[in-house]
Amino acid sequence: MPSTATTRDPMQSLLKAAREAGDGLPPVERWHPEYCGEMDMVIKRDGTWWHEGTRITRDRLVRLFSTILRKDEDGQTYLVTPVEKIGITVETAPFIATRVDAVGSGREQSLVFTTNMGDLAEAGPEHPIDVQFDAETGEPTPLVRVRGRLDALMARPVFYELAELAEEKDGVMGVWSGGEFYPLGGVDGDS
Repeated sequence: MPSTATTRDPMQSLLKAAREAGDGLPPVERWHPEYCGEMDMVIKRDGTWWHEGTRITRDRLVRLFSTILRKDEDGQTYLVTPVEKIGITVETAPFIATRVDAVGSGREQSLVFTTNMGDLAEAGPEHPIDVQFDAETGEPTPLVRVRGRLDALMARPVFYELAELAEEKDGVMGVWSGGEFYPLGGVDGDS
């Protein structure tokens, strides 16, 4: 049964929340402290955080660090406060998109991604989807922009959901969101 676009519809409520939510994050883009060097901190491809070879298991600490992340034009990711800027290593992306919700269909569709840190991002011009392919293996690395220059790697089930929503446009399979078409690969599954 098709849903109606009312505020009682959970999908419409999610879309509204994604569009209206103030992110409540520190204004790291406005802070320009001096660079203080590198820290032995790694965000692995699976979304786990490691410090000096030990996994950080305290969720509250990881969430706190995630609020002061910034990726600069140099491609490097930093932990930034008003007084220091420390470089860290990110294997693929600092976040994992753990869920996608589709509202509407076709060109009118909106895709709302939820990350492992609780961020919501409605794919569109400010939150583009980018699927990169490994030149040797052909394996996709599907990303969605979350905030600033920070991306989320889509968990495999999330990418499979996108594949189910895909349609062909000019010989390319992709999805619509926010009025934009995002290629997921060729019609035959090639990149």
